[in-house]
Amino acid sequence: MKSQFSLAPKSLIGVVHLRPLPGSPRWGGDLKSLIAFAVADAVAYERGGAHAIFVENFGDVPFTRSAVGPETIAAMAAAGCAIRAAVKLPIGFNVLRNDPCAALALCAACGGDFIRVNIHTGAMLTDQGLIEGDAFNTLRYRERIRPSARIFADVHVKHAVPLGGWSIEDSAHDTIERGLADALIVSGVGTGQAASMADVECVRRACPNTSLLLGSGVNVTNVKEYLRFADGVIVGSSLKKVGKLANPVDAKRVAALVKAMR
Repeated sequence: MKSQFSLAPKSLIGVVHLRPLPGSPRWGGDLKSLIAFAVADAVAYERGGAHAIFVENFGDVPFTRSAVGPETIAAMAAAGCAIRAAVKLPIGFNVLRNDPCAALALCAACGGDFIRVNIHTGAMLTDQGLIEGDAFNTLRYRERIRPSARIFADVHVKHAVPLGGWSIEDSAHDTIERGLADALIVSGVGTGQAASMADVECVRRACPNTSLLLGSGVNVTNVKEYLRFADGVIVGSSLKKVGKLANPVDAKRVAALVKAMR
């Protein structure tokens, strides 16, 4: 079954950074307030004019390099269903550090349309150690659990370096042609850090007919330059109140970015 979701031209996908979930070192013990905070962020994105929302377990540092625990999936499902009930925007999931099957299961449970996979093909040396992509199992699991979900895959993901000396354009090409990803994501070296324009141009040249998203560091001052090559942006940090990551999403900042993208 083909996905009914498609990226709008020059899409803004806002990121709901979930606070630490049950089982993580900084879990605060209050799931109700955690969900309320997440819903408020989602509503702020919608009010500001965002086109879609990613939900991710950003507060769960340090991350595992493989499958997350059932407590993480359960808490993300509770938050995801609450967000789904509060907004009409398409939603997707990113289960850090690299659990695409959990993200697909969340799409099935919460009415999600897409997932982000940090390492879909190849291998990356990360702060969690070596992580290998598993497109084989991800694609087959998608067919069983949520065939309509689209896979947005990072190329040379942030907080990591590629093994084997692969160029970013070769990695991008393989992620599409051999990993069958639906869209590519290019980011900077870390959260909130801008991507190299040279990298963005390389990926666009390598995959001219593929949806290309910016995964970090986008703001009102640089978004137009990036949109010369990209089809959309995934933004969280710069849309928080006074631009601070720990703060709630500011609908006015969202609206300003949407305006700058036009």
